[in-house]
Amino acid sequence: MIGTDVIGTETAGEFGTKAGMLARLRIKLCYLVRHQKTVNLADPATFNELVQRRKLLNRDQRMVTLADKVAVKSHVAALLGNEWVIPTLWHGTQLPEEPNWPHPFVLKSRHGCNQNIFVRERDIDWASVRARAKKWVKRPYGSWLDEWLYGHIPRGLLVEPFVGTDGKLPLDYKIFVFGGRATHVQVHLEREKRHRWIVFDRNWTRVSAATADTDPVCPTSLDRMLDAAETLARGIDLVRCDFYEIDGAPLFGEMTFYPGSGLDKFNPITLDSEFGQYWLGAGGR
Repeated sequence: MIGTDVIGTETAGEFGTKAGMLARLRIKLCYLVRHQKTVNLADPATFNELVQRRKLLNRDQRMVTLADKVAVKSHVAALLGNEWVIPTLWHGTQLPEEPNWPHPFVLKSRHGCNQNIFVRERDIDWASVRARAKKWVKRPYGSWLDEWLYGHIPRGLLVEPFVGTDGKLPLDYKIFVFGGRATHVQVHLEREKRHRWIVFDRNWTRVSAATADTDPVCPTSLDRMLDAAETLARGIDLVRCDFYEIDGAPLFGEMTFYPGSGLDKFNPITLDSEFGQYWLGAGGR
């Protein structure tokens, strides 16, 4: 089980190295292009600014293990119980010549984000899947956005059973936990086709701007998910814990330390400052 000391180890000395200066420049440019304003790294106040500072300075090794999609499962099972963990059907670095797992299943990289293939049918072009997965393993992840921790997770692949219903992906409940307190749930809709998200507070009141989407029904296991997120986040100033609900039962997804890489735009923009204040109040720097 991972230790629960406060995550906050920073290597300020890297700020002045050539690599650190280049990383700082890339972060500033990416932030400027995405948000159309400069980032304050010296005295960050908003959530997205704090993510940039974490990317630049925080080097706590525990984040590496907790973001590793294979390694984190034993940690979650120890804290919450095996029933929270989606089974791993296989993991390794090279896919077999033919898939030998029950369909449908999900192929993921263990060391990156948004590297998923949902295999629903048996007649899929497996050679193409293997070629795509090979590229995931070959290439380091995270360097282009200076997401340090992903470069330290062992590169690899894992296969899990598909947990959606009737071939559809389940809603994704992403819970923001500041200083051990779960405050908000970001609900992701239609991740494969028309990806969008809505933010609720912990009482299931929408706090993001009104959209054409009807608010999804509050999951029956929301309280259990909030408690689980707080358990997993103990001793951490900010982490996002992701869950699904299948037939009323909650399942753990992953833990994320650079939500949106600090480049997602909040709507309304005031949420960026509000989340930043929560993080600063939890000891974020």
